[in-house]
Amino acid sequence: MALAAKLQLRQSQSLVMTPQLMQSIRLLQLTHIELERFIDDEIERNPLLERAEPQDDAAGDQSQKSEAAPERDGEGDWFEGETEWSAEAISQKLDSSLENLFPDDPGTSERLGPDLTAQWKSAAGGAGGASSEGFDVGDMAAAMITLREHVGEQIALAFLSPGERLIARELADGLDEAGYLRTDLGEIATRLGTDRAAVARVLGACQTFEPTGLFARDLAECLSLQLAMRDRLDPAMKALVANLELLARRDFQTLKRICGVDEEDLLDMLAEIRALDPRPGLAFSGGASDAIVADVEVRAANDGSWAVELNAETLPRVLVDNVYFARISSHTKDQAEKDFLAECLQNANWLTRSLDQRAKTILKVASEIVRQQDAFLVHGVRHLKPLNLRTVADAIGMHESTVSRVTANKYMLTPRGVFELRYFFTASIASAAGGEAHSSEAVRDRIKQMIDEEKPADVLSDDAIVDMLKESGVDIARRTVAKYREGMNIPSSVQRRREKRALANAGR
Repeated sequence: MALAAKLQLRQSQSLVMTPQLMQSIRLLQLTHIELERFIDDEIERNPLLERAEPQDDAAGDQSQKSEAAPERDGEGDWFEGETEWSAEAISQKLDSSLENLFPDDPGTSERLGPDLTAQWKSAAGGAGGASSEGFDVGDMAAAMITLREHVGEQIALAFLSPGERLIARELADGLDEAGYLRTDLGEIATRLGTDRAAVARVLGACQTFEPTGLFARDLAECLSLQLAMRDRLDPAMKALVANLELLARRDFQTLKRICGVDEEDLLDMLAEIRALDPRPGLAFSGGASDAIVADVEVRAANDGSWAVELNAETLPRVLVDNVYFARISSHTKDQAEKDFLAECLQNANWLTRSLDQRAKTILKVASEIVRQQDAFLVHGVRHLKPLNLRTVADAIGMHESTVSRVTANKYMLTPRGVFELRYFFTASIASAAGGEAHSSEAVRDRIKQMIDEEKPADVLSDDAIVDMLKESGVDIARRTVAKYREGMNIPSSVQRRREKRALANAGR
């Protein structure tokens, strides 16, 4: 059989991701701050794009607004003056650890109450020229005192010599947000042309500043300064502070031997340690921080249902200046310039449509989440239902990956606080009686409440928690209870029994 080359025409279908389609997909997962930066870059590159702050219009009017040319000499409702600052602008302007020994509240990083959001909006109204009635300027000023300013006031009163003040300011520059000194004394001495002993003397004086514990070089020194201020730094306590790694591991047998005390004295010492502040600098604002701004707001409607609305502050308004395009096009003769203007108009129209589609997609996903988690909004976390991305995607007719992008880094303001959209997607735990499954987040909350309510004489083991959950209809394994407990930074039953006894002794 002879081999020969020949041409053959064949048709086939394939999915092609255009640059604009890829950009539209990327817009879905951007936070509102990242979206603002992206739009600023587009406006800088495209002369046909203009920004207008949202007023009272619905998000769905965005595409209609972009088709009409704005009147520059009209009433001005499409543009706010440059001196008018929104809440977002003001928020931008204001803009090793022993976790077992000093555990943080696991719930503080998950939600922000609506009261704080309202306070920021009130602050924005006062700064932007709107009514500032009820806003206490003194409260805002007090909240803005930084650690450096607080230390600087004490330096001015503590040192009379200009040389000592200079050394003290150098030491203050080396403080981190927790109040620890992270600069080597030898480096400061070399940089200022003085001896290390002089720097050490100034450091000793700085370590008497309020709050006690500032300018410590490690956790042990921070705790020692606070114990010395309370006149409790005896030899046994010095030995305990010098072996904090054993305390973090709760190796009480070794600590009793090192400190030369019995178990009751050691528990008393532990209670004193827990009463100290390991990060005294965190009492002051260390700088600007980004406030959480909800992308979606949920409120109770008059008919008993839930009203789901997009937050206008997170919806950038972009307008296409068709009047400017028509005026420039009529005077443009060069073909390259015409092609450039045509491309700018195409990109501008694409951006407005993409933003409108993004807003509609977020609203559709959020509405389905609210429908699925109606019991949570009414009764609380105990009634949070198991939910996954596929369930929401099938309900609204979208792909699972689209729902995943929409829920990334987006927040929902509900009557129960501000939650990330991902918070509502939890794993399913089977029911012991074969009924409806339970949400893993709801089970976590039950475990935490059980442990919070236990008494020092009756501390619950993981097996006891498993039995209690099964009695309430939750079929869960012991290792799952241990995983949830450790994830919430809750120690074992043996460790909790010792700590609760220590706290009970400290309260007597």
